[in-house]
Amino acid sequence: MNLRRAFLRDGISGLVFDIVIYIIMFFLLIITLYPFLNMLAVSLNDALNSLLGGIRIWPRVFTLYNYENIFKNANIVQATIMSVLRMVVGAVSNLAACMMLAYALSRKEFFCRFIFLKMLVFTMYFSGGLIPFYLLVRSLGMVGTFWVYVIPGMVSAWNVVIIRSYIENGVSDSLIESARIDGASEFTTLFRIVLPLSLPVIATVLLWNAVGQWNDWFTVMLYNNTKPNLSTLQYELQKVLMQTIQTQSVYNSAQLGAEMSQRHQTTTAQATRAAMTIVATLPILMAYPFLQKYFIHGLTIGGVKE
Repeated sequence: MNLRRAFLRDGISGLVFDIVIYIIMFFLLIITLYPFLNMLAVSLNDALNSLLGGIRIWPRVFTLYNYENIFKNANIVQATIMSVLRMVVGAVSNLAACMMLAYALSRKEFFCRFIFLKMLVFTMYFSGGLIPFYLLVRSLGMVGTFWVYVIPGMVSAWNVVIIRSYIENGVSDSLIESARIDGASEFTTLFRIVLPLSLPVIATVLLWNAVGQWNDWFTVMLYNNTKPNLSTLQYELQKVLMQTIQTQSVYNSAQLGAEMSQRHQTTTAQATRAAMTIVATLPILMAYPFLQKYFIHGLTIGGVKE
């Protein structure tokens, strides 16, 4: 139908152009989906059989043992709960802090806003380093606590800049002035006028924060590696992978043939890595379709100034 409409509107040249665009988009779709489908096939294929190669987008010897090997870890359930809690608390607190700071920096009557903005942007290019940061976190008593996941990353300079740009270009100053004339406080103006009008950028920042919190395992290793109750799913999966690599024997062709003939249930680093990737990616993939339209709109609207 679209091709026919293009032909009626623009003639042969429009039809050819649309066909070329569809072909290019089709190949881009294949290039994008193939790595994920290949990883899914490897994760659902027998680990030893995968070592022979040749797995494309469909498992050759179907099995769920690679996933069973991951979830037989007793800490996985607790780590999953902690990951979800960390993702929700961390993302919401970051959004709230960045939203309030961005609103203040977007107000023209705030005469020091450019000074504070430059100070904030300066932190995007220069940092104190890992060791001074660790010493600071330890001196604040956050090592071995849940709050080390939340407080150090509560304010993101990049998120503040994005939200500030959106408010300046996407929220009319006349609405804010009208609220002030009616006696609304700054908090009332922010949460009852600016916030509802900023859903696209809120969804964008919320998705960025959620993905970052969900995928982070390095913070756990640095500050909470001795606290099993504070471990996250990503860190537990990382430990499973390292244990698999350390305990995996080196198979020569004869050993591989013997293991495959006896049909032993075992796993390899390749299969474990593939299963880990699917487990870690699936929650984000399930949430993204609901935020996609807000995500795209939030990325683009702040970049154009009327």
